[in-house]
Amino acid sequence: MPVALYMDVHVPLAIAEQLRRRGVDVLTAIEDGFDKKLDDEVLERAGHLGRVVFTQDIRFKALADDWQRQGRSFAGLLFGHQMGATIGRYVVDLELIAFASEATEWQDVVGHLPF
Repeated sequence: MPVALYMDVHVPLAIAEQLRRRGVDVLTAIEDGFDKKLDDEVLERAGHLGRVVFTQDIRFKALADDWQRQGRSFAGLLFGHQMGATIGRYVVDLELIAFASEATEWQDVVGHLPF
């Protein structure tokens, strides 16, 4: 079963749009009405929806790192620095994750992009 993704507000909309064109199940925090929520609320929400979060916000990554240390469960978080790669590179990597892995593989994991 493909991995469903949840895009934080710091992710360019172009990434979500290109992933959707490739058949990836993507929901943005804006579409979900969570664009004004705190990062911990977004991480919890994504978990309730069974979606792995993609963010480009270093503070959000730090929160997920904290949750890992505390043993607090979450559906997974993928971090890609805003200057770390092009939109196209992130699209390719996220598509690979969506179709070549299972959601359970990302449970309580903080992953880093690009590969």
